[in-house]
Amino acid sequence: MIELDIYSVLYSMLDRHRLVLLKETHGERYLPIWIGDFESEAIVMRLQNASVPRPLTHDLLLTAINELGGQLAYVVVNDFTESTYYARLALQKGGRLQMVDARPSDAMALALRAGVPLYADEGVMEKAAIAESAAIPLSAGQDDSLQLFRDFFDTLDDDHPEAH
Repeated sequence: MIELDIYSVLYSMLDRHRLVLLKETHGERYLPIWIGDFESEAIVMRLQNASVPRPLTHDLLLTAINELGGQLAYVVVNDFTESTYYARLALQKGGRLQMVDARPSDAMALALRAGVPLYADEGVMEKAAIAESAAIPLSAGQDDSLQLFRDFFDTLDDDHPEAH
């Protein structure tokens, strides 16, 4: 597994698309994942240490896991098939590790709240990662559907206040 950091939550200047850009902690590849508006807000709120008067869904889920005696150990983006990412939550309880399916956006929001590592399987990185120059694919075996990510990445405005 390859450890990732949330590098940026990006907003298109042309439409309402949201993209989380993950970066290898010890590398140069990026993993772009399209997410929904609500999920991007949950991630950005946590990145900005914003507080809310009542728990949001991700806060509630983490509290429930902890109150039931479990602990979120890490999250992993474990698959990329037919242009869709898949993730798993690694939950520990009583010395046992249980993997639970999750959407990557929810997994990221939970990882941020719990302060646990975010990983991707090497196979996911081989299929879907992009280099700093988003127009250049990393390998010949990459999914052609990722060109949409590369095109979007090329149109982003890093000076936009919501881009970081």
